[in-house]
Amino acid sequence: MTVTENELSEVKPARLIQYLTALSVTMGALSFGTSIGFTSPAVPLMNETLTSEEDTMWFNSIINLGAMAGGPMGGLLINVIGRKGAMLGSVFLTLSAWLLIIFGKNFASLLSGRIIGGLFMGMTSLVVPTYIGEMASVDIRGALGSGFQLMVVVGILYAYLFGAVIDNWRLLAVVCAIPSVIYGLLAFFVKESPTYLLTRGKEKEARQALQALRGKEYNIESEFKRLCETQEALTRNHMTWRDLKQPHILKPVVICLMVMVFQQSSGVNAVLFNLGTIFKEAGVGMAENISAIVVGTVQVVATGIAAPLLDRAGRKILLTGSAAVMALSHIALGVFFYLKEEGEAPGWLPLTSLMLFIAAFSLGYGPIPWVLMGEMFSLEVRAPASGLATLTNWSVSFIVTLAYDPMKVAMHEYGAFWFFGGVCTLSTLFCIFVVPETKGKTVQEISAYFGGPPVTQAEDKPSNKQGKAEETV
Repeated sequence: MTVTENELSEVKPARLIQYLTALSVTMGALSFGTSIGFTSPAVPLMNETLTSEEDTMWFNSIINLGAMAGGPMGGLLINVIGRKGAMLGSVFLTLSAWLLIIFGKNFASLLSGRIIGGLFMGMTSLVVPTYIGEMASVDIRGALGSGFQLMVVVGILYAYLFGAVIDNWRLLAVVCAIPSVIYGLLAFFVKESPTYLLTRGKEKEARQALQALRGKEYNIESEFKRLCETQEALTRNHMTWRDLKQPHILKPVVICLMVMVFQQSSGVNAVLFNLGTIFKEAGVGMAENISAIVVGTVQVVATGIAAPLLDRAGRKILLTGSAAVMALSHIALGVFFYLKEEGEAPGWLPLTSLMLFIAAFSLGYGPIPWVLMGEMFSLEVRAPASGLATLTNWSVSFIVTLAYDPMKVAMHEYGAFWFFGGVCTLSTLFCIFVVPETKGKTVQEISAYFGGPPVTQAEDKPSNKQGKAEETV
């Protein structure tokens, strides 16, 4: 059987091993989520340790500072010790972070734990999606890739659920550390990325890893040949800073960076880190932890729905609709706190507004910035541009989360939410007039849209069966 016949036959890459591998590494995303969700139920229980609003502000926000450093560190380590090695190394970081929080006797220990936990989050947000993109076959790459964001929000809900029944924040930290242990055990058994093995000249090991990931019955020769050709092309082509100034490279990078800025400027992490506090200050009838669980459940469901919608509705319309609904949700929440200060306010409005906000974020601005990063960055600049985008994302998250409490003092609670609503309104306009639709387009077509080399007919629309088989890769 020839390579082309194999691709055109009914023999498909084995999916079960890929699903299990993706599940194993996205346990890192679940661990990531528990770090985000931990503060909402934990902070109200930490009155003896967090003695001022300033302490609470730093405890909530400083994890983003660690993540800012974790992204570039992960980008370095994946090329030094490999994707698997970086994942296993990150497990020591997250376990160290939780131990500092569990046994910490002072505020400095707690902050150190949050910073180290942030390093883990930054590394994980770069390493795991990179690994999944390299190990997954093209027919299920999108589904497996969307699993990262889904597992993050499952981790957040995990922390909310246990936070509702555990009234000791140190015990809650122990429970939140359990997924990190499971992640380390599962990651130990996954195969190293064939792409990384090729960069180290380990062609035999790369072939064996790819065969294990695709199943014994699948002929990997065509895919392995393309991996080798791609690696050779990357070795030959070295980008310079002058090359980065070319419009077809610079424009998509700037757009993706702005989308990252708008994602975090929406106030999503400020909301998630302080969800219990927000409900407490709102004075709604439902218990704060139960309200947080409802919002967390909405987030999980909406994130699960987002995956199939990405390739049906398109990126642009989902991103635009997401920003618009988030703007309305923030404005409505601001109206509630304004009316509350003036006298009476409808008790159902905070929960409804936050449910809409989280659902809208999960359907659009949660996953799509990361999808755009993979689609719009040309191959030769993808690594440094992805690192820059990750750094930008966590930097803005740190600033917004740190500024949330001072904003409430300076602008009142309603003013802070109206500010976030204004940012989301600007984001809506940016999506309408600037962000292109990338659904169904190749990297070459997107580059041509921004003024890059035009796509030839041979590249775009293969005329023979072999070309059609290879077009989907």
